[in-house]
Amino acid sequence: MAHAVRISDDIVTPARVLAKVENRSLGGQIEHWAKIGKIAEENPELNYKMIKDILISLEEARNGETEEYKFGE
Repeated sequence: MAHAVRISDDIVTPARVLAKVENRSLGGQIEHWAKIGKIAEENPELNYKMIKDILISLEEARNGETEEYKFGE
């Protein structure tokens, strides 16, 4: 369900630029930032790169792109 929310130009302007770079809609970019921010608040020990790598790994696992880890190899 979509909701209308007022967001300041201080957020919208850079989001619009990054949305074009990342091939996202403006709403998609702001949702991405909100998702990353929520994860960061809940896991303050993780930096952005770690959060991004975890999200990539989760998506790969959902798509069956996994392989067994072999210890000592």
